[in-house]
Amino acid sequence: MPDAVITIADLSKTYASGFAALKHVSLEIERGEILALLGPNGAGKTTLISIVCGIVTPSDGTVTVGGHDIVRDYRNSRKMIGLVPQELTTDAFETVWATVSHSRGLFGKKPNPEHIEKVLRELSLWDKKDSKIMQLSGGMKRRVMIAKALSHEPEVLFLDEPTAGVDVELRKDMWAMIRRLRAAGTTIILTTHYIAEAEEMADRIGIIQHGELVLVEEKAELMRKLGKKQLTLTLQERLEALPEALKPYALELAADGESLVYTYDAQAERSGISGLLADLGSAGVRFRDLRTSESSLEDIFVSLVRDAS
Repeated sequence: MPDAVITIADLSKTYASGFAALKHVSLEIERGEILALLGPNGAGKTTLISIVCGIVTPSDGTVTVGGHDIVRDYRNSRKMIGLVPQELTTDAFETVWATVSHSRGLFGKKPNPEHIEKVLRELSLWDKKDSKIMQLSGGMKRRVMIAKALSHEPEVLFLDEPTAGVDVELRKDMWAMIRRLRAAGTTIILTTHYIAEAEEMADRIGIIQHGELVLVEEKAELMRKLGKKQLTLTLQERLEALPEALKPYALELAADGESLVYTYDAQAERSGISGLLADLGSAGVRFRDLRTSESSLEDIFVSLVRDAS
């Protein structure tokens, strides 16, 4: 990848218990892209993020962020990263302003009240700046975690299940903020259980299963290659059996004999449908309605995870 901001090479993590959380993962993440990591619970997503962010030590392999090795040059690599973890961990007795400002200082950044104000306003936290964390709702605490991650102006932002359990308003605000950050050149890596969000927001999709990176693909290409489409024909007259001339199409005849379903991929779309419709007429099969549907990213994800199990 010509402008990779993160390079992960042959990364593995085995815990003292013998559990292999990651197995030989290699991945390059391009500067300015949004990468969504999908996978079931325990697949290794959080372990991967934790290693890149310097929270967990890898067993094997290397990771560089902006050319800085995360082990040998921890300080410089970590300065480039903002992390919004799953867990809400912050000082309950501090104010919002103090918490976010302190987080900026931890990365060696000089005080910048203008930047802190900008972040708090974008996250609808400005009117809560003097409130103690303990006084906030769960959604507001989640906003504070995001503000902390952005306090030191990171080039790379990790969002680990950022919208789990949050209200619709916060989810909309968060995705609007992510779009603005991406437009400004920030690289964003997120894990999510809301596959529709990944489908809407991500440039590329990575799927992790049993600690292995099963697939990394541009979203549009993934949908093109692995997405399936279906054409459902509602028949004018009930069929007892599929005519011989139609058997090459691998059609599914409904149990009641009143509809046919043709499943095809993008490559076969033109020739397959035109040939089918012509052969339907030749076989004396008439239809009164037709509709099409196509698989979603969720369908593809479920299929890939099932195949990898």
